Amino acid sequence: MVEVQTLVQPDIQYHPDYDKYTARTQRRITTETLPTTLPPGFPAQLNSPLVWEGSDVEQRDDWIYQLNDAQLDEIDRALQDFKSKNLPLGTINQTTFPLPTLHPILRSLSHEIHLGRGFVVVRGLRIDHYSREDNIIIYAGVSSHIGNFRGRQEDNRSKHTPSRVLSHIKDISHTVQPGTIGAPSNTADKQVFHTDSGDIISLLCLQEAAEGGESKLASSWNVYNILAKERPDLIHTLTQEWPFDGFSNPTQPYTTRPLLFHQPATESTPERILIQYARRYFTGFMAQPRSTNIPPITEAQAEALDALHFLAEKHSASLGFQKGDIQYVNNLSIFHARNGFTDGVGKERHLLRLWLRDPEYAWKTPDALKKRWESLYEGLSVEEQDFPLEPRIRGNTTS
Repeated sequence: MVEVQTLVQPDIQYHPDYDKYTARTQRRITTETLPTTLPPGFPAQLNSPLVWEGSDVEQRDDWIYQLNDAQLDEIDRALQDFKSKNLPLGTINQTTFPLPTLHPILRSLSHEIHLGRGFVVVRGLRIDHYSREDNIIIYAGVSSHIGNFRGRQEDNRSKHTPSRVLSHIKDISHTVQPGTIGAPSNTADKQVFHTDSGDIISLLCLQEAAEGGESKLASSWNVYNILAKERPDLIHTLTQEWPFDGFSNPTQPYTTRPLLFHQPATESTPERILIQYARRYFTGFMAQPRSTNIPPITEAQAEALDALHFLAEKHSASLGFQKGDIQYVNNLSIFHARNGFTDGVGKERHLLRLWLRDPEYAWKTPDALKKRWESLYEGLSVEEQDFPLEPRIRGNTTS
């Protein structure tokens, strides 16, 4: 009689445990026969400005674009012009929020996001001069010149209600019903390295925390190079099918896809590696624990998750996010995270987030991600777009 082995979820949680990681690595290297070569066609090393060390970034400031008074006045004129027309916020674009002198600069920054280092910080917005709604208009208006497609961060089309295109990243754990938060972005907790959905992840800092909350970035291309050299078997693991938790979705309890995608060079584009994942889809988080009725991840996948986090952490840069900063990040080549934080009176960490796409420089979307990307960007009408003024519990989002 053949014994049927029941697969169980590995001992892994949302917050990575370095001791468990190193023990699992040692156990697998000792007891398993692991591939020593990369999947066919995969590069042994990526050479690009997108490959960078966090320590080098922290010693530079050429990734910061400091707005001057004339540019800030131009932004103010665009705001007043937009408000004078009484248009819905969903109409905000490069035409309705004109920035004649800033436009070519912002277009060059989008080029840098897609084809350069992969991120920029636009510094110096006059946050305290404006109302919440005015700051949202300014943020969406400036951002439209970086990426003129906004993405749905909460898709409410099936409910026939507006879809959220702007999110508030703020600790609301003390003001909502206990047991309702399923994402770390609504807490003061540490966020481990991950990606969101979409091409460009943008954050505007309305207010810094009293303590902590540092924003951190890491080059996923640098992480790939390290793994390709030291652990090619984990590259194989990342390209295999992974069970993404649907968190009690009755029609689709889970979906499967790889975490890592390889795009060979073409006549018009360079060779590229894309890594897309959020750890909580394999470990659960708070009010959304890992579902028990879906396939578990494997020990190899558990190790790969930890490897991505700890390598990203080791090689990350802390950006020193300030009030009035807008951070624009290539979500296809960069991991992001944040430290835990403590709020104080008048110092409550509060960010706004947009998911953007720039059709001029956009990377090709891998086939396995197309359905998700279409749900973000396709057919988004003016009327559908919701720009909430205050934080709300997040629904069907990805990080």
